Amino acid sequence: MLLIGIAGTELLAHERAWLTARGVAGVILFSRNYANREQLLALVESIRTAAGEEILIAVDQEGGPVQRFREGFTRLPALVKIGEVYDRDPIEAVRLAEEHAWVMASELRASGVDFSFAPVADLARGNAAIGPRAFHASADITGELTQAYVRGMHLGGMAAVLKHFPGHGSVAIDTHKAQAIDPRPLEEIRRNDLRPFVEAFSAHAEAVMMAHVVYPAVDDQPAGYSRRWIHDILRQELGFQGAVISDDISMAAAGVAGSVGERVHAHLAAGCDLVLACFPEVVDEAIAAMQQSSESSMQRVATLRGAIGATWAGLLDNPQRDRFVARITALDR
Repeated sequence: MLLIGIAGTELLAHERAWLTARGVAGVILFSRNYANREQLLALVESIRTAAGEEILIAVDQEGGPVQRFREGFTRLPALVKIGEVYDRDPIEAVRLAEEHAWVMASELRASGVDFSFAPVADLARGNAAIGPRAFHASADITGELTQAYVRGMHLGGMAAVLKHFPGHGSVAIDTHKAQAIDPRPLEEIRRNDLRPFVEAFSAHAEAVMMAHVVYPAVDDQPAGYSRRWIHDILRQELGFQGAVISDDISMAAAGVAGSVGERVHAHLAAGCDLVLACFPEVVDEAIAAMQQSSESSMQRVATLRGAIGATWAGLLDNPQRDRFVARITALDR
């Protein structure tokens, strides 16, 4: 199944056709698709009118450097700020992780968006693309805060998508720009990078996003193209039964599989349930590569639909939201 990107703030005629094409499960929105909350509500309504209420609508709304909707939404601090609090007050940090997640999730649900690709479960160990997006360098601390974040998202009516499995934080290269290789043995990855994911699985996280990183001690393919990682380790060893999602097929590190169509096929063959085609330029070819989706994949992807959420008016009338917003935004002062 595919999650596709669209060009602008209104749905175009050919994009309406994309939404009803075989294998298209939803839309991922970016800053290019957002002007204000009123426009977003209209865009969401047009997507659901074209494709039906079951269509998924997603966004990256982590906070810090990766927050697609800003004007009119709470400016969310980067997760590393919560990790810094943990070093002096663990109980307060866990509370802040839950509150950050609840604010993010409840605002998106009030806007008709089903889920955010959050939280980042990677370790803060120097990766160029991750940086302040990760909670902490410690696997134990990251695991505790990731688990708390999942709880907060659930309270806000939103499924959680952990990223980037099996861990993107311990290799320096940004996979948006180049191929990244993490040479560490599997046992070291198990002891460190996998632990936050396992902690969050116990909190019933619904999905993981795969890393476009190669771990040659485990497989010579990037993790999102690897049955060893997805089937043998994630599903069989760790027992994860939720949705498995690729990272964007347009990223430089995804190019090892070949053409756009070959990238889609490789992800699906490895065991991904949902493949991201974030740029409109690749959507036609990605759709052409789609085959019939399995019933199990459709069931797993369906868990990403958002629960019934409050309206914006309801959020603004909620004193708990005021307290949470005040507490989390203070982290950036």
